[in-house]
Amino acid sequence: MNPLVADLDRLAALMTSRAGLIQLAVIALGLLLGWALSRQARSRLPGDIPAGSLKVVAGSFHRVASPLLALGFIWLGHILLAKVMNVALIKLAIPLLVSFTVIRLLVYLVRHLLTPSTLLKASERIIAYTMWAFAALYITGLLPEVETALSDVSFSVGKQKITLLMILTGLVTVLLTLLIAMTISRIAERRIMAQEGVSLSLRLAVTKGLQALAVLLAILIALPLVGIDLTVLSVFGGAIGVGLAFGLQKVASNYVSGFIILLERAIRVGDLVSVDSRHGVITGIHARYTVIRSLDGTEALLPNEMFITQAVVNHTFSDPTSSVKIPISVAYGADVDRLEALLTEIALDHPRVIKDPAPAVLVRALGDNGMDLELTVWIQDADQGVGALRSDLLRRVLKCFAAEGIEIPFPQWEIRRARLQSPASAPPQA
Repeated sequence: MNPLVADLDRLAALMTSRAGLIQLAVIALGLLLGWALSRQARSRLPGDIPAGSLKVVAGSFHRVASPLLALGFIWLGHILLAKVMNVALIKLAIPLLVSFTVIRLLVYLVRHLLTPSTLLKASERIIAYTMWAFAALYITGLLPEVETALSDVSFSVGKQKITLLMILTGLVTVLLTLLIAMTISRIAERRIMAQEGVSLSLRLAVTKGLQALAVLLAILIALPLVGIDLTVLSVFGGAIGVGLAFGLQKVASNYVSGFIILLERAIRVGDLVSVDSRHGVITGIHARYTVIRSLDGTEALLPNEMFITQAVVNHTFSDPTSSVKIPISVAYGADVDRLEALLTEIALDHPRVIKDPAPAVLVRALGDNGMDLELTVWIQDADQGVGALRSDLLRRVLKCFAAEGIEIPFPQWEIRRARLQSPASAPPQA
């Protein structure tokens, strides 16, 4: 008989015996009591715990309270039943519960060291249960038989023999090495981003490079550990090259452009830029795209390649100061010098307008209905928008003009009526 089948038969026979049923009942009762008491304890904790160390502690309690309480009840049952029967099942359940508690807690803590993401949070249980399944096979002694059964399923790729065990072990090893590599890169990223003396673009470039290097090293380390020759990957090199040349050309171009943008620092987070038909503030530079928040609050995800191949107007490249021009019309007869003084005073009185450079008033044209002036002011917070600033200044101009008796022109037409002569009064023709 197959060793794996024989072990499963012995375990089934033990569980269906009178002593086994009693132990299963004790284990089930312990799990039920542990779940009920931990649920009652969690309901007494505040539900709106802010993010931080307290949040992590509360989350750790939620994950270990139930198995630890169940472990206490099962251990009590072990003490009572050990005097009258063989408690092999309870002895097996205790290390399984301990390993489950430790693995679940470790996976939860490691998740908080990595970059927060919905995918990572959703896969926390899957990762924990997968790791516990391997631990359970090892504790129950079924792991060697399972390894033998998985090794019997195999196929060949060139000279390399690939087994199902090798594939599963490779996946687990790659995931673990990736987890370790991403944890290390996350810790390094936090230290790098904390260096306020280094420009933000350079810090972002270094952290993105560290993440890519960590993933590459994790794969290169994991595959040889499971016995896969790295030269096997050369079989797929040509296909990957063709894929990058055709289907993934734009994707690869955007990734390369993202690193160029971060290294050159031509645009940075917080810059006010205009590219294509978009005008707004750079709020994020990622590996594949850049986020621009328009002054109306909408956000656009633009491919990084666009910032390399198209003309980009960076309004705050060397100086965060930018100008705002406001056209104003007045009727003929107004004192231009007095108008300049009034408009300058109105502009300087606004909290967003800076004094250096000073506001300027220019006569742009002598129109059909009046004089066309232009008020130019300078601000340092263009990312907050200029629509409200224009409206506020024009309101103040209207109030000032009304108080000073300055007329704002409106379209005028002069109509002349020609006198027509009657035929009787027409001069005689020769």
